[in-house]
Amino acid sequence: MPIEGYRAIEQQFLHQAGVERSTMMGFPCLRANGEFFAAIEPKTDHLIVKLHEQRVAELVDDGIGDPFAPNGRVFREWVKIPDFDAKRWAALMAEAQRFAAS
Repeated sequence: MPIEGYRAIEQQFLHQAGVERSTMMGFPCLRANGEFFAAIEPKTDHLIVKLHEQRVAELVDDGIGDPFAPNGRVFREWVKIPDFDAKRWAALMAEAQRFAAS
């Protein structure tokens, strides 16, 4: 269900100017005006979003997200959201899109 949920949410963003599908480290992702802002990790179905590092820390501290650390290297402005929740994922993707635009 998470990949289908991601694809459904993704459609909301693809109708916006400058937003397109791409890949990031082999993961399906979204870019806004060339900037990555959201992806899904196909092996785990976890959402990955780019946010301010303070916001990433909040999500990790609240138990909502996990640090995104492919190959053991933590990306401080990226957080992995393991539990599918359509409303939360859509809100975090919108937040990530705004962050990428700033």
